[in-house]
Amino acid sequence: MTKGYWVAHVDVNDIETYKTYIAANAAPFAEYGARFLVRGGAYEQTEGHCRARTVVIEFPSYEAALACYRSPGYQAAKALRDPVSTGDMVIIQGYDG
Repeated sequence: MTKGYWVAHVDVNDIETYKTYIAANAAPFAEYGARFLVRGGAYEQTEGHCRARTVVIEFPSYEAALACYRSPGYQAAKALRDPVSTGDMVIIQGYDG
C-alpha cells in the first residue's frame, strides 16, 4: 500500500494560540498513524516562494492521510489553527516506484 503525505507551508501569527492546535491535533494524528518527517527546522530557500514553516507528515496510506484530514477530530484542531496562521497544504500519494 502506498503511503500518503501531508506537505504544508505555514506562517504562524500567534505561536501561543498555535500551540493549542498542536495539542489538539495529537489525538487524530495518533489515530491515523501519522509520523512527522519534517516539523519546522532550519532550511535554505533555493527557488520560488516559501512560508516560515514547512511540515511533512507521513501516513501509512494515502487513504489514511485523507481520512485524518477529513476527521471530526482534525477539523476541530484545524478550527484552532485557522485564525492564527496562513498556509498552503497538499495531501499527496507517495511514490511506490
